[in-house]
Amino acid sequence: MTSVTQASTPAAPLLLTQRRIWIIFSALIAGMMLSSLDQTIVSTAMPTIVGQLGGVEHQAWITTAYLLATTIVMPIYGKFGDVLGRRNLFLIAIALFTIASVGAALAPSFMWFVVFRALQGLGGGGLMILSQAIIADIVPASERGKYMGPLGAIFGLSAVAGPLLGGFFVDHLTWQWAFYINIPIGIAAFAIAWFALTLPSKKAEKKIDIFGVLLLSIATTCLIFFTDFGGSKNHGWDAPETWLWGGGLLLAALAFVLVESRVEDPIIPLSLFKNPIFINATAIGFTLGLGMFSAIAFVPTFLQMSSGTSAAVSGLLMLPMMVGMMGTSIWSGIMITKRQKYKMYPIIGTLVTAAGMTAMTTLAASTPIWLICVYLFVFGAGLGLIMQVIVLVVQNAVDPGMVGTATSTNNYFREVGASLGVAIFGAMFTNRLSESLSDVFSGAGVPNAEQAVSTIDPQKLADMPAPIREGVVNAYADSLAPVFWYLIPFILLAFLLALFLKQIPLSGESGMVARGEAIGGAEAEALEAAQRDETKQPTPVGAGSGTRGEATPGSLAAESETNPSGSDPR
Repeated sequence: MTSVTQASTPAAPLLLTQRRIWIIFSALIAGMMLSSLDQTIVSTAMPTIVGQLGGVEHQAWITTAYLLATTIVMPIYGKFGDVLGRRNLFLIAIALFTIASVGAALAPSFMWFVVFRALQGLGGGGLMILSQAIIADIVPASERGKYMGPLGAIFGLSAVAGPLLGGFFVDHLTWQWAFYINIPIGIAAFAIAWFALTLPSKKAEKKIDIFGVLLLSIATTCLIFFTDFGGSKNHGWDAPETWLWGGGLLLAALAFVLVESRVEDPIIPLSLFKNPIFINATAIGFTLGLGMFSAIAFVPTFLQMSSGTSAAVSGLLMLPMMVGMMGTSIWSGIMITKRQKYKMYPIIGTLVTAAGMTAMTTLAASTPIWLICVYLFVFGAGLGLIMQVIVLVVQNAVDPGMVGTATSTNNYFREVGASLGVAIFGAMFTNRLSESLSDVFSGAGVPNAEQAVSTIDPQKLADMPAPIREGVVNAYADSLAPVFWYLIPFILLAFLLALFLKQIPLSGESGMVARGEAIGGAEAEALEAAQRDETKQPTPVGAGSGTRGEATPGSLAAESETNPSGSDPR
């Protein structure tokens, strides 16, 4: 009978003790830092990079290539993580990102630099999605808030540290150091993940949805170029090539839905969209992406012009927003864990965000910098109450076997919203700004006013005559304030969606425990303590491998199941 029991005993499940969870969490923090820092560190180094590599007229490709690659791979990493396990994918994402960073630093031409930026995006998208999904694997939803908060705070920290580091490297070293810095961080993240992420690997039991992957990639590519062409001066929303991309997006999206409804294991299961909590939370993410990223994209430009400082120094003026975001992100995570309720935070967060955005409609040349910082702090505090909470809500509302897919789909639609928002409202801002600046320079009798508009430099603003300087800053303020009025309705729509967000109990089991891949909580601590005790004592004479004299997590778990009268720490 013993031999039968041994033959049927599964592989020993992972013991998710608190110590192991914190070790794994350190690997996730390192990976998240690697990805989020690179999104912002290039911004201040970009003029130098394109100047040296000869791609000034195509510099938008630096951002587009990274954004396109990141958005495409989000659902792929999410689904493949659910099917194949997340450990190896996480290691691949770190390695790909780090190697691509070396390639970008050593790129001999602008074209190769863009290629390596795209490869960075392929790794960066995986780091963001897998970090959030792995937390769901190892931590129950009832305790996950206190871990999701710091992960969200990493974005805030990177948004400030990135431009400062990029500016420092350009001023004191070379632009290549914006990528060299990823090498030690990447190596450290890989080493920590290699030893800490002892997550199980799996084998795909169903056919991989190749056609779904291809069609989703085509649809995403069409979306990015549709928004990119529509928001550019060279094409615009009335250009036929812009709407060719739009038509391609529509056809690819329709074909994708058709394929997903028929394949055995879709990359984005349509059943997700039958879940009202998932739909609600994802809609909040989409509308938030429309409003939030548009504001974040345009405010630094105004700050740079109104202060007349470099991009790196003006980045410090965004610090209040990031402090607000980090503070409320961590606080809301702790409070959700303590109170086991999440609904109130997106409701309050959207109202606070809308209040901050409404205040920014009053921006003018005469607005003091300290008051702008107050507005930004309020705006950031509102965002911190929403972003990571929405991810937690989505993860808690789906089956544990679909956590990665649901997380990546939610993030994907937020990125789609961000792309549309930045392109549409960016075009409104820049078109209005160009007209206002032309009026300023023409009214002041500046020769070649059109050329003066296209070559305006924030750092030379202080050298301009007072009337022109005031006119330029007013032009930026007058062009930016109306954009916020257009963004506010989307934030209020997110508020209405949050009102109807259903509150359900937070799960007390982590994803791996629910799937039978791990033992968590008090039981895990007890089993690890039993293992330590057994290793300290000599094996009794005659004890075999199937006795209690040589305890394993698998044998102890099996004994607990076959001995219901025994105590169960859970």
